[in-house]
Amino acid sequence: MFPEPLLAKRIIRVFLLVNMAYWVTGCSGSSDEKKITPEKIIYKVDTSSKKKETASQEKKRPPIINITDTIAVPQIVLYMKDSARSSERIGIKLNNIYGKVLAEVIQKNKLTKTGSRMAWFKSSSAPFFFEAGIPVNKKPAKLPKNVMVKNIGGDSAVVAHFYGPYELTYEGYSALREWLKDNKKKAAGAPYEIYVGEPIDSKGQPADPYKVLTDIVFPHH
Repeated sequence: MFPEPLLAKRIIRVFLLVNMAYWVTGCSGSSDEKKITPEKIIYKVDTSSKKKETASQEKKRPPIINITDTIAVPQIVLYMKDSARSSERIGIKLNNIYGKVLAEVIQKNKLTKTGSRMAWFKSSSAPFFFEAGIPVNKKPAKLPKNVMVKNIGGDSAVVAHFYGPYELTYEGYSALREWLKDNKKKAAGAPYEIYVGEPIDSKGQPADPYKVLTDIVFPHH
């Protein structure tokens, strides 16, 4: 609630949010029916111990993390799949998806945004595969080939309300994994990030990261 420390570092300074687990089913009742198989769940982790931390990293104060067990809000999400060869490219891709491609689809279909931008990361090292989406009020009648819609939420979820530098969001993931263990719960799908706060203030300057909220959501059962 992310993402070599590069994942925890620059997926990371993007304002932007591991993909919800998809369930693949075969034809019901047929002799060649496939077993239901969930996709591998990828968690953002701290890899700084493998490389020397910079002075600036060492001086960062701990993030503020508040954990809440709740029901994830049901949402219709307009989203795109993409990839980036480096963590630096993720920010460029996300800006284009949120600010241009999806914005144009929303405007053309006369949709209304109903929530904050979000993302699912499917890999923890380069090349990075991810999905980026925006919640909307309804499913549009027609979409460009590369834009899709999915329904999320409505299930149990534990959320880390994270305030702090984005490169430290792995601490939110760690806290949620500990919560699942302590409460004898199991992940019901891949975590995703919701970018509630804006990293840029009204004057166009970087906002205090300790006042910028990112929600990290872990569906569970």
